[in-house]
Amino acid sequence: MAAWLLWMIASGLFVAGEVASGDLVLLMFAGGALGGMLVALAGGAVAVQVLAFIAASALLVAVVRPAAKAHLENRMPQHLDGVQALIGRTARVTRPVDASSGRIQVGADEWSARSQYGGETFDVGATVRILQVDGATAVVGDALELG
Repeated sequence: MAAWLLWMIASGLFVAGEVASGDLVLLMFAGGALGGMLVALAGGAVAVQVLAFIAASALLVAVVRPAAKAHLENRMPQHLDGVQALIGRTARVTRPVDASSGRIQVGADEWSARSQYGGETFDVGATVRILQVDGATAVVGDALELG
């Protein structure tokens, strides 16, 4: 079997291992294996292929991995998904909202809603701000007063 093909297989195995671990180390080794494959394709001796693998892997682990890991870690806490992404957004009232019922439209979605304070009501067409989500109900307040 050709040496370059062995390096390619090794790279694929490293990538598969990375999918399981998620630590970004095996992915750097996969890059090193591609370096060994390039040397094999150029006709380099096995010793040179191994040196290329070690050098490329070390460089990737030392330079690329810290930057990639910092990028991933810095983005995750700011990422909001699901109903948390709705908090703070404004919505349009489609059915009058009071302390117990109502409907709002957020983008293309329509949600059941209630006001935050007991005596607060919002008429159809009013703009409100989503303050929290309680189950499947948005708790809203006056968009102008809040911000």
